[in-house]
Amino acid sequence: MTGPAGAAGPLRVLIADDEPLIRAGIRTILESAPGIAVVGEAEDGRAAVDRAVRCRAEVALIDIKMPVMDGLTALTELRRQVPGLPVVVLTSFGAEPNVLRALQDGAAGFVLKNCTPDELIRAVRAAHCGDAYLSPAVTRLLLTMVDPDTTGRRRVAAARLAALAPRESAVLALVAEGLSNAEIGRRLRMTEPTIKTYVSRILTKLDCANRVQAALLARDAGRTGAG
Repeated sequence: MTGPAGAAGPLRVLIADDEPLIRAGIRTILESAPGIAVVGEAEDGRAAVDRAVRCRAEVALIDIKMPVMDGLTALTELRRQVPGLPVVVLTSFGAEPNVLRALQDGAAGFVLKNCTPDELIRAVRAAHCGDAYLSPAVTRLLLTMVDPDTTGRRRVAAARLAALAPRESAVLALVAEGLSNAEIGRRLRMTEPTIKTYVSRILTKLDCANRVQAALLARDAGRTGAG
């Protein structure tokens, strides 16, 4: 297993952005963190997909706006060609209209290009651990975008969530609040491995690719909060 310091090897990250200066800055930030190595760079979405396969990346950090193949299309291709690879989407647009689509398509996280270095590192580590990471600015944006009552998603989402047991529903509600497995465990007085098992079971039952999709489904159904 690879990952943070103390594990067998560094966490392998691929960066995809069409601006060389941006890629260089991200590389510098990530490689300043213990246990992270940038193993590939790509200047467009098509190259990102090709290099993710070749360099055995464990997390891909991909800009939305790129030539040849944009980040959203690359995300879909990565889901198809490299199943299980967490993709963190990066954008410079604070009101990016594709935020919701990217997350619904299976992005493991979403950060803005004006985020702090610590936030970028946290997002990459969270994606690798199976947690979702949304920057506070993106979370606020999502809350304004998702309106189940007017989009007609509430009824469909609630029907899907009916498959969950009460404890699974409680865990999902906290996932939707953006809590990590460790935080959910403390809140529900359960061990982190147990929460991880619950999350895995929830994703299977809901046919969701990751916890971000499950969280969006919970928000559609109005199932957020501990109570």
